[in-house]
This record gives sequence, C-alpha cells and structure tokens, in this order.
Amino acid sequence: MEINKLVDLNNLRTAPQLSKSQEKKLSEELELNIFNADWITIGIMAPCDNKAIDALQSISKKYSSIKFGNLSSLHADGGVFLKANQKTSNVFVRSENCLGEGILITCQYDEGAKESNTFGPLPLDFFK
Repeated sequence: MEINKLVDLNNLRTAPQLSKSQEKKLSEELELNIFNADWITIGIMAPCDNKAIDALQSISKKYSSIKFGNLSSLHADGGVFLKANQKTSNVFVRSENCLGEGILITCQYDEGAKESNTFGPLPLDFFK
C-alpha cells in the first residue's frame, strides 16, 4: 500500500515503516491540522509503557505548546494504550494486549460545527 497522505493510514491496525520522504509529506500535512485545531488528544499503542511515554515526550519536544506532566508516575504491564489530552493535560496508561503499534492524533475543536479528525497510526518514532 502506498502512503502519501494521512488518510492512507486510516485502515491500518499498526503503523507502517515510512521512508524519509513519506515522513516529510505526512509531517507537513499533520502540522497543518495540529496548528488549526484548538487542542489534540493523543493515543499511543506500544509494546510497553516506557515506549509509549517516550513517544509522548517526543511530541512535546517537537511542539512546545503540547506539554504533559507527572509522566514518571505512569505504569502498566505488557502492551499498553496511553491516552493524553492537551486541553486537560491528563495522561492515562492501561495494559492492553493484542493492539497494533503506533500514535493516533485527534484534532479537536471548541466549535461544535467542526468535526474532530483522527490521524494515524504513525510510527512511535515519527516525532523524533
């Protein structure tokens, strides 16, 4: 399957390996959506809590307006799903086996007329 736009990821269960040119295209498209959103929520499917937290921290490093605290208190065994909300700064992680792997970004809007959009799964190292 050719990955040229964010929509191409929609039916995937786990993040694909991307070339540098694919990463660049998707990153540019995603940034437009993130900057136009009022806030984002992030879902991370990972094989362990440390990898999920590392992926979340890579997003905060890339975008200074997206910050989360108290990450050292997060813990779950085995495969995990991490959920982070930029608006509330809440972050939760739970054990969840048989998930794919990757980052899901949902652009949210204060205005009810605008529908939220979820993009991904993106590779765990996409924002590094």
